[in-house]
Amino acid sequence: MEPTQPYQIAVAAISQFLPDQSDPDGGRYVFAYTVTIRNTGAVPAKLLHRHWIVTDANGKVQEVRGAGVVGEQPHLAPGEVFEYTSGTQIETPLGSMHGSYGMVADDGTRFDAEITPFSLGDRSHLH
Repeated sequence: MEPTQPYQIAVAAISQFLPDQSDPDGGRYVFAYTVTIRNTGAVPAKLLHRHWIVTDANGKVQEVRGAGVVGEQPHLAPGEVFEYTSGTQIETPLGSMHGSYGMVADDGTRFDAEITPFSLGDRSHLH
């Protein structure tokens, strides 16, 4: 078994198309996404800010930066989990998101937790 890294955050995300909030004829596709953040490291850490890169099927990119997530800056002890749901809107039925969370460990070390790409998709448009 590998030794635990001192600063390590695991991020997993899933998305869901929201047809009742979308307007395909108007080029508006709305998605909810649920993110699970787990401190897999050895040191407690706090999420300070987020940086999302949202890309639609036409290659249009939106960057979203801000403090915390859903109005919170969760502090996670080793092994602790924080989960939240938020949303995004793109102009095509398919797209993707990725990014990072800016973290600070209790010892003052700053590091980024990478958010690996995940897809946004309105399955009703897939034939």
